[in-house]
Amino acid sequence: MFDSPVVRVRVPASTANLGPGFDTLGMALNLYAWIEMKQSDETRFHLYGDQLKGIPGDKFNLIYEVAQMVFNEAGVSVPELEVSMYSDIPLTRGLGSSASAIVGALAAANALIGSPLSDAKLFDMATVIEKHPDNVGASLYGGIITAVWDGVHAQCIRLDPGDHLEALVVIPGFELATSKARGVLPAEFSLQDAVYNISRSSLLVAALAVGNLEVIAEAMKDRIHQPYRAALVPGMAEILKEAPRHGALGAALSGAGPTLLALVDRREQRKAELERFLKETMQRESVPIRMMWLKPEAQGVKVYTDAESGRSFLDMIKGESVL
Repeated sequence: MFDSPVVRVRVPASTANLGPGFDTLGMALNLYAWIEMKQSDETRFHLYGDQLKGIPGDKFNLIYEVAQMVFNEAGVSVPELEVSMYSDIPLTRGLGSSASAIVGALAAANALIGSPLSDAKLFDMATVIEKHPDNVGASLYGGIITAVWDGVHAQCIRLDPGDHLEALVVIPGFELATSKARGVLPAEFSLQDAVYNISRSSLLVAALAVGNLEVIAEAMKDRIHQPYRAALVPGMAEILKEAPRHGALGAALSGAGPTLLALVDRREQRKAELERFLKETMQRESVPIRMMWLKPEAQGVKVYTDAESGRSFLDMIKGESVL
């Protein structure tokens, strides 16, 4: 029944919304989680790295629960699993940690039983679990995705990120639950604000599709979620407004936050200035941060077989981890 006795996957992190594309736009980033999965006589977990501290090491683990959804959908029974996981993606920071776990579990479980489910089916399942398609779509397909979801089926179009984009992310030293970040949003918006976001989201997608980086600063403006969430992230309002004046193409709250993301043209000569501006802004707010330069990841979830890797799980990821 099993296509491979051991399956390993690498899943990229993601940033969502990119400003105006609330719950619809996502971009994969070159920060990863790795999962190894195999059938076992009893369920065991091996969780490595500081990012996974406090994660359940039993059948209440999200990886196990999602894998069982795949097996049930495919009509097979694999009740016991041995799972190893390592992640460089910070938890509850707005970089798609839950989406990467969901996509990784779906892809690994599907590959373990011979890949009976299509990527489109996995995308539907991931979106139902995550409740929005942006992060899971980016982690599954890579690149930049614009997506819709009708409550049952998700669809997306993938854009190549091109050669000139990179991102400077500012990761505050505190967590922000998605539920809290969503809880501050109003139930209704004015027609003016809706049109404002629709126009800029459309402009942003078009700009990314044709590589017109000059309009990114205007295209990343938003009135739907970021103004309401700014009070949850000290320094955020100033960074979103002023980052383009210090070398950024545009700036946004990454997903539900608290991570802030500045898109940059790789050819930009003012990167050090941008770093100083972001660091000094957060220092004035007394917020400890970690800054990272990341690149868009063109490849989505990558599936390895035991024969292809030829190395132990930790040896496979050694040298690739960045945190």
